[in-house]
Amino acid sequence: MNDFTIKILALDDDPFLLKMHGHMVANLGYHAVTTCESGYAALELFANPNESPDLILLDINMPEMDGLEFIRRLVERNFNGSLILVSGEDERMRQAAEKLARAHKIDVLGHLHKPVTPAGLAELIGKWTGPSQSKPRVEKRTYGAAELRSAITNGELVNYYQPKVLTGTGRVMGVETLVRWRHPQDGMVFPDQFIGVAEAHGLIDDLTRVVLTDAFTQSALWRESGLMLQVSVNLSMDNLMSMDFVDWVVGLAVKSGVPPQMMVLEVTETRLMEDLRTPLEILTRLRLKRFRLSIDDYGIGNSTLAQLRDLPFDELKIDQSFVHGACNSEKLWAMFDSCLSLAKQLKMEVVAEGVEDQADWDFVRNRGCDIAQGYFIAKPMPAAELPAWIESWNQAFSNLRKRIEPFH
Repeated sequence: MNDFTIKILALDDDPFLLKMHGHMVANLGYHAVTTCESGYAALELFANPNESPDLILLDINMPEMDGLEFIRRLVERNFNGSLILVSGEDERMRQAAEKLARAHKIDVLGHLHKPVTPAGLAELIGKWTGPSQSKPRVEKRTYGAAELRSAITNGELVNYYQPKVLTGTGRVMGVETLVRWRHPQDGMVFPDQFIGVAEAHGLIDDLTRVVLTDAFTQSALWRESGLMLQVSVNLSMDNLMSMDFVDWVVGLAVKSGVPPQMMVLEVTETRLMEDLRTPLEILTRLRLKRFRLSIDDYGIGNSTLAQLRDLPFDELKIDQSFVHGACNSEKLWAMFDSCLSLAKQLKMEVVAEGVEDQADWDFVRNRGCDIAQGYFIAKPMPAAELPAWIESWNQAFSNLRKRIEPFH
């Protein structure tokens, strides 16, 4: 239900458009509307807490103080309301401004191109929930090297598995291994809170070996039960600095009885490396041993064309930032298609990460992407839950196909 007592500020240097936006907002039932023709005048409202707006309709391109500077001034005043960007600039400019505001931790309900329509404005204002209803920010705890070392030694790390699905048939063809830390006091701790610690303190090799060992063991158990899945495991570039790594991984495959081609080793280069000779040799030798190689999070960080040129990757994973919402963004659509086309020309399989909803699923499927992964399909889960989930997914996908495909 809309809260019609919300205080709205319309900020635009064009007097005619400003008056029109004010009338439009009032006609939608929101009567606490203030209009300002300059950023300086708008900032004066913040001197009185009772006049501070809950929601600002902000033009990006204004003389003297443009919308981007105004956003920075809002941060200085600890603005905890929301923004709707209203501009005649092209979509890329509006998206850049929206990204800037989000980087400043300001809530953005969306952006509109001038001339604004009442329906578009009503839809975005309707998203407003108010700061009192927003979730409080919880500071993530940081962990030290000693704690993580104990966790590795004491067996507190556990693997979760996120399904990967063929878009053409819906068949679950594999899983990605995602490590969790089952902390005795803090509960489940996610990798963004400890992988960096492991890399910074020389623990990443020990951590990766635990994850890989458990993944091979689980793969063997699934195979014994008749479940044939490719199992992907993330590697750090630090894992690829020791020449004995290849022999150790090969030994794991032999011991577990898992064929190397059923294991996918995902590489994300989080920083530039001065000497690529050792990683290049290790990855090439792993490929010679028939392990599959995947370049993860392609399109961000240091994942570059040079890596595709120099390393024998079988699979390319398009980063989720180019997938979710791409159907509604010309820029993301173009970037997605560029990555997809490049991988296809190099005869690589392509995985779309971050498939979060039906629109994302329809998009990647219609664009011809091979494999999809994301919360629309399933969240990461313990290994024991996977067989039952696959049964339910197969049934759900079968029902979906019956609804969307004509009867023959």
